Amino acid sequence: MFSKPEVDYMKSQRLARIATVNKKGQPDVVPVGFEFDGTYFWVGSHDQSIFHRTIKYHNVKNGHNLVSLVVDDLKSISPWHPRSVKVYGVADVMDHDGMFGKGKYLRITPKISWSMGIEGLDLKENEWRLRTIHNS
Repeated sequence: MFSKPEVDYMKSQRLARIATVNKKGQPDVVPVGFEFDGTYFWVGSHDQSIFHRTIKYHNVKNGHNLVSLVVDDLKSISPWHPRSVKVYGVADVMDHDGMFGKGKYLRITPKISWSMGIEGLDLKENEWRLRTIHNS
């Protein structure tokens, strides 16, 4: 489970970066709009009619379903204050009625996440990021 500060942060953001890998092992990273419903991340396309032609769709559809997703921003540059949630997960192509309308989306099930720079994280002494194992 993500903490309330993590969920609040992710719900305040509109853009993430997703990394997928093709059959030759070539990583591909692209900025994407996303939704987080409290359990899954949903990634579609601003034009759902072309989503099935995207590299991320083909990589996952062809069985390369391990993905990484990063939601990040800079709270300030002076002082330097980056914030982020990085997720390792498993993606599936699913029908969904989401922020880009009805169609195929990648549904990402989080497995491990790391969060940093988010106010309210429950960090232990000398920790700079929070690591969470997700049992979903």
